[in-house]
Amino acid sequence: MELRVLLKGLFLIASLVALGFLADSFKLGDMLTEHWVDAEIRGKGWTGSLLFLGMGALATGLGFPRQVIAFLGGYAFGFVAGTGLSLLATVLGCIAAFIYARWMGRGLIQHRFPGRIRKLDEFLRGHPFSMSLVIRLLPIGSNVVTNLLAGVSSVRGMPFFTGSALGYVPQNLVFALAGSGVNFDPSVRLTLATALFVISSLIGIWLYRRRHLGETLVDDSDQPAIKESVHEGKR
Repeated sequence: MELRVLLKGLFLIASLVALGFLADSFKLGDMLTEHWVDAEIRGKGWTGSLLFLGMGALATGLGFPRQVIAFLGGYAFGFVAGTGLSLLATVLGCIAAFIYARWMGRGLIQHRFPGRIRKLDEFLRGHPFSMSLVIRLLPIGSNVVTNLLAGVSSVRGMPFFTGSALGYVPQNLVFALAGSGVNFDPSVRLTLATALFVISSLIGIWLYRRRHLGETLVDDSDQPAIKESVHEGKR
């Protein structure tokens, strides 16, 4: 392995540890509360919005729960604007983690863990948008780990980002609604949140099964026969 690749990979690992240590030392999780929103975000105009976007992107990029950012977005800006701003912050965090991993650690991670990267590539290969959407819709896995693994894989960035953004929407709606304090009966709000969560999960399962079934019906071993049949049909 080239020394440059090794050094970049080691720097990626060391920098992630350092960033996690700094986030813990500065109590980033303790800062992102309703009190912080009241003091620094509400009533501050566009500067408050930019601060929220920056902190939200940083926090989600480091692994802070995106659901909390959505809740705080709803609390600070209301349901509609809070959903939009928290979604943008989460997508920015996703992009930052993806690019950082791709730039710094791709060579080392692919060399050290080829099996794991190959599995992710096989899952995303050919349909990065829809498979990224599935990953985000299903309530499994870690957001930041998915971003980092995608960064060191061969998946294309834009389909991954757009699929992720769309997949983030249902949970952002749920938690922004909870944080906004919309004047709904609590039972109605809980029912709506639960319904959105269940529907998004079912959509994710349906997309996965549909894609998996399609790949099963037409696998690589069938391709020569399909091409030959098409060729015969043209004669």
